[in-house]
Amino acid sequence: MQALTISPGQKDSLELRDLPEPDAAEGSVLVEILSVGLCATDREVIAAEFGTAPANRDYLVMGHENLGRVLEAPEDSGLAAGDLVVGIVRRPCAEKCPACAAGEWDMCHTGTYTEHGIEGMDGFARERWRGEPEEMVKLDPSLDRVGVLLEPATILAKAWEQIDRIGSRAYFRPRVAAVTGAGPVGLLAALFGVQRGLEVHVFDLEEDGPKADLVKELGAVFHTDSLTDSGISADIIIECTGAPAVIREVLHRGAKNSVTCLTGVSETGAEEPLDLGALNLGLVMDNRVVFGTVNANRRHYLKAAEVLARTDTGWLEKIISRRVPLADYARAFEDQGEDIKVVLDLQDA
Repeated sequence: MQALTISPGQKDSLELRDLPEPDAAEGSVLVEILSVGLCATDREVIAAEFGTAPANRDYLVMGHENLGRVLEAPEDSGLAAGDLVVGIVRRPCAEKCPACAAGEWDMCHTGTYTEHGIEGMDGFARERWRGEPEEMVKLDPSLDRVGVLLEPATILAKAWEQIDRIGSRAYFRPRVAAVTGAGPVGLLAALFGVQRGLEVHVFDLEEDGPKADLVKELGAVFHTDSLTDSGISADIIIECTGAPAVIREVLHRGAKNSVTCLTGVSETGAEEPLDLGALNLGLVMDNRVVFGTVNANRRHYLKAAEVLARTDTGWLEKIISRRVPLADYARAFEDQGEDIKVVLDLQDA
């Protein structure tokens, strides 16, 4: 079978190679891959900024955002041939720290977890893979073209869950949510907010292109000015850009008793002036909370699957700006300006 691989530690080593069929020892469920989503993490792995191969191997199969269809499954697995599934990206650490032992591997204490297509485990940019039933999540059949968005949606399922938990510390009846960034994660953050009945405002610098229309179709408000200039006082802020200047702004802009969630990953080395005294004063006097979140556990995959299942698939389809056959993988990594989400498509090959 064909697979898209890199040699960890070697910059720009991306290549398509023939690999053996997955060994039965890898899992009782055989899955054919339909599509693989690409994101900034994949580009960073290709650039050799991080990424490790499985033990005793010099290559790593790429891809962590995935959608597949079951080919074979045990009768008592809860899965059957034809089911749509998404593989969970992270696996618990070998030490089985208390968090991982509790199924909260997204909060691993040791940092020695493994991740498909990133750290120590082959990814999903291959024709077939094997895993156990608990390592994958079943999707509604209606998501056969858009279920590849599940993994990024899990980030928001976790973010909103934690917002709820923090808000429950006291009286918390949020009305207004602000989202910075209208990439895939920002759009999905807005989707979650709209489904919760909130007034949602999305901020992005891109005036042209599909983002504004996608936000408006949700029933949210699209802004090209800054959060500060808009005058919006948000009870919930979800930061999805990772841009230091935007992060600095959102740290100061929450309403009283607000919760701000940082989901964007920043490059190191960037410096922004920050008045720590003013920030501390605002957080303390206004009872505000700022927290960061990354990855997701099975509970978040299940919640995200519910959210996508009740979303207009036509709207979700518009987030996927390009579908590129696996054989033309190099084209998938070309910058085409208005891209939101690019997907490697194996089902139409």
